[in-house]
Amino acid sequence: MSAMNQLAEATNVGQLFRWRVAKTPAGEAFRYRDRDEQWVSLDWAETQRRVDVLAAGLLALGLKSEERVTIVAGTRIEWVLADLAINCAGGATTTIYPNTVGEDFAHIVTNSGSVMMFAENADQLAKVDADPTLVAALSHIVLMDGDAGADGERVLSWAQFVARGEQHLDATPSAVDDAIAGTGTDQLATLIYTSGTTGRPKGVELLHSCWVYEGITLRDMDIIPPSYMQYLWLPLSHVFGKALIAAQMAIGFSSAVDGRVDQIVKGLGEVSPEFMCGAPRIFEKVRAAVLLSSPRGAIKGRIARWAFAVGRASRDYRLDGRPMPASMKVAYELADKLVFSKLKERMGGNVEFFISGSAKLSAQVQAWFYSAGLLVVEGYGMTETSAISCFNVPQKPRLGTVGPALPGTEIKIAEDGEILIKGPGVMRGYHNDPERTAEVLIDGWFHTGDIGELDADGYLSITDRKKDLMKTSGGKYVAPVKVETVIAATIPYVSQVVAVGDGRKYISALLTMDRDNLAKWANRKGLSDLSYAELTQHPELRNTLERFMASANAKLERWETVKRFAVLPAELSVDDGGVTPNMKVRRKVVTDQYADVVASLYDDETIE
Repeated sequence: MSAMNQLAEATNVGQLFRWRVAKTPAGEAFRYRDRDEQWVSLDWAETQRRVDVLAAGLLALGLKSEERVTIVAGTRIEWVLADLAINCAGGATTTIYPNTVGEDFAHIVTNSGSVMMFAENADQLAKVDADPTLVAALSHIVLMDGDAGADGERVLSWAQFVARGEQHLDATPSAVDDAIAGTGTDQLATLIYTSGTTGRPKGVELLHSCWVYEGITLRDMDIIPPSYMQYLWLPLSHVFGKALIAAQMAIGFSSAVDGRVDQIVKGLGEVSPEFMCGAPRIFEKVRAAVLLSSPRGAIKGRIARWAFAVGRASRDYRLDGRPMPASMKVAYELADKLVFSKLKERMGGNVEFFISGSAKLSAQVQAWFYSAGLLVVEGYGMTETSAISCFNVPQKPRLGTVGPALPGTEIKIAEDGEILIKGPGVMRGYHNDPERTAEVLIDGWFHTGDIGELDADGYLSITDRKKDLMKTSGGKYVAPVKVETVIAATIPYVSQVVAVGDGRKYISALLTMDRDNLAKWANRKGLSDLSYAELTQHPELRNTLERFMASANAKLERWETVKRFAVLPAELSVDDGGVTPNMKVRRKVVTDQYADVVASLYDDETIE
């Protein structure tokens, strides 16, 4: 906890926020789009004013210490302000992905004991109104968009809620300061429900001390200069987003906030950030789009392949900080001018590095970006460890690893290879679930369920997921994540991959197609009049995929190679239960749902 001791006055999120405002009141805190799609800048002083009004509004509605307030919305400035307000009022934020529905939605609200909610719009409000239990549980709901209608007491528009907060601050100017002062370091700050690829979501209890530790430690590591801007699109319902806000308060950089995935490329070009965090799928899609934009036979395609060959040859020199041979240096500068600079310009022209988290990044994708002079580094952590337990520092990256542990955090490898974590970022436990807490928290060590290795310098590599290993009938263990990652990185048309083969003679795969890239393929083939479902079953697509699958198999061990595959007629979705709200595939659900398709892949198991 030494990092926290250096800023002893910040023992909770509210104090950390106040400290940042006092340090750089006129510095830019956030940038966001207004209703006319124009970027608007918000400095730290104005951010505090808005947060204090919202916090006062919560206090006026009767919020008590550690009471939970749910936020169900996409990533937007109101999410950030509401979350800070909840913590400054002494409450705890419960997060729900906006695409969560049905039993999971109701379970999170009721299990968390939430008493109020910030809802993005009428669609989210309708989920509450459809369930009498939720109506009874939530005393007040604040709408970010839309009017409250006739229900002006239980349901408040954003403007009505702001007016309530201003009135309370006028009457009690010290209300928010008093609430911050009364909030303990070991008090609940955030309750995040793991979406869980199996079973009911578990509520992870993260304390104020977790976020202060994350923020101050990342500041002291001197990774991100205060002058930088990040492009923040990550779902704030996810723990990674919250950790980034904590780091922002401690370091002082600014964030351009827009959670719409289809606006990322446009937004990067408009605000020109120095860094962006993302899930591996974002980087896979960028790479696929570039690969598909350069046909093999065209001059443009040949130049791009030459440039990336130069980039590959130069990687070790650049990673080691060694000067390139003169001829390679000239070639790399030309490659950058002709190809790489255009890719960088699409990202805004100022990006110093990207950070990948939430799932394992393909080494192939990471190396491709580095060939182009774009660094993608990985971090590692879980909801239960406040998102960031390890970080591969951009100034000295070691590709293929997730870096060493943060100062103050300990990592060790159990006898069976499982990664264990101890430190200030580890959760207090699972909400109202002492039995499952006891299963994963043993003597202060959190058992991650991931398998990994530590090198001599303490850099961690993730190799497998403990419970996900498949065992073929020949006795070979196969990590489905490895197979899926290689296929997704090799086949630009693929959106989702599910490897199967547990107890079978060989490995097979279920694939779904990326709609945009499939449409491009269809246009080239003169098949644009066919529907998505029809294209997925077209023999010519099958031939294309088989060629790519051969390339993917060449990167796998013999027993890992995919002998057969099937293309599903629709992408997996939250609605059909195939993926979690944060888009992780539920392998068992998918294989059960498509049991007949899986069976067809093993009609004849004589394949070697």
